[in-house]
Amino acid sequence: MAFYFSEPSHTFGEYLLVPGYSSENCIPDNVSLRTPIVRYNKKAGEESPLYMNIPMVSAVMQAVSDDKLAIALAKEGGISFIYGSQSIEDQAAMVARVKSYKAGYVTSDSNVRPDQTLEEVIELSERTGHSTCAVTEDGSAHGKLVGIITSKDFRISHCKPNSKVSEYMTPLSALALGHEGITLSEANEIIWDKKVNQLPVVDKNGNLVSLIFRKDYSTHESNPKELLDSKKRFVVGAGINTRDYMERVPALLEAGADIFVLDSSEGYSYWQAKALKDIHEKWPNAKVGAGNVVDEEGFNFLADAGADFVKIGIGGGSICITREQKGIGRGQATATIEVGKARDEYYKKTGIYVPICSDGGIVHDYHVTLALAMGADFVMLGRYFARFEESPSNKLVVNGNYVKEYWGEGSNRARNWQRYDLGGKKSMAFEEGVDSYVPYAGHLHDGVGMTLKKVVHTMCNCGALTIPELQEKAKITLVSATTISEGSAHDVVVKNTSVQS
Repeated sequence: MAFYFSEPSHTFGEYLLVPGYSSENCIPDNVSLRTPIVRYNKKAGEESPLYMNIPMVSAVMQAVSDDKLAIALAKEGGISFIYGSQSIEDQAAMVARVKSYKAGYVTSDSNVRPDQTLEEVIELSERTGHSTCAVTEDGSAHGKLVGIITSKDFRISHCKPNSKVSEYMTPLSALALGHEGITLSEANEIIWDKKVNQLPVVDKNGNLVSLIFRKDYSTHESNPKELLDSKKRFVVGAGINTRDYMERVPALLEAGADIFVLDSSEGYSYWQAKALKDIHEKWPNAKVGAGNVVDEEGFNFLADAGADFVKIGIGGGSICITREQKGIGRGQATATIEVGKARDEYYKKTGIYVPICSDGGIVHDYHVTLALAMGADFVMLGRYFARFEESPSNKLVVNGNYVKEYWGEGSNRARNWQRYDLGGKKSMAFEEGVDSYVPYAGHLHDGVGMTLKKVVHTMCNCGALTIPELQEKAKITLVSATTISEGSAHDVVVKNTSVQS
């Protein structure tokens, strides 16, 4: 007969952390969120080949993880997994753009020709959110530079919309320029000496290489946790599937990908074990995470198959409808707790520590802390990152509020059948995700910074200065529905004000 779990599964929202003793050393400045992301022989005294400075990665989703978000998250100390539901060439190009990015050196994404109109400039600026447009002969990011046009160069109420860019741009002859090879410090000196907001960098033929902005220099200085490889390039991951991995992986390695994850709604399968075996035999140094699983059996299967980390969660994402479509899944908190225990038992038995990632079910910031306390080494977030300016989806106004588009990989819009592949026909039988909006939340730097402040302060309340210490010391209680209600503002009329730290 079928196996029945004796206890119901639970979500993060059904738990709270009970404070522990906080010593005089338990202050936010002393907390480290550094965490391993790939397996290592802990018992032998080894260290993981790859660490993150914050325990957050972005989901393998079209609406979340492209090169722009990957750069923004690497600046904060985390890793993005560039979505794999695109051509191999396009995904490799995104990875390459992250690896070639130099902090402060921006490849222009707003470019026009001198014969285009001011109306086209405005449309482009609204689409990209950037008020500075490079003017090149062919309108490309690396064409021959002829000028710069910004929102300060014209007032559309006083200009004809069909006026040419060439009439209002600052021409090349009047621009301060940097030449290829210029350092960020040297560029910053020119920006201040010439009293300009941006410095175009050109090669010996006058072609635009990049733009350096006044604000980006200070931003670079304010990112002490940025995650870099041995060549001082940003660390970036990539999602792969169990169909074309033998063609996709070498292209992504060539582009510079640091780590992969097999992107699947359910990872306890022959296909994932085969992919792990094939990849590690062909490319022994490649790091590949696998998942998703929700119990001890699934973890042990993938750990034995060679997964460099294991991802937990089925049906807990905000846009995922797998549970209601197929009746498959498990409460995210229960799944994380069980897999965390399985990871610890696996380490005791083998000496190998296999990091685990809790993927889904994060609604509030404190759920991140709970996931870590329950055993996760890091969390994967989709909706959370989709809200930010740096995500690849469109920003719209709906009912007077700014929102970002957000859709699941199992939705008809994504058409990512590989994620739900069971070895059959190359098509989706039915949807397992929805198409939606999420409230716009500004820039990633500010959002992640606030979330991590809450995580760090809660860790101090628990008497922990590191994630492993949190997992050892945490006291976690299951709460009733009434307790959850009691924990919010109640029996008062709440003023519509807020205090930002």
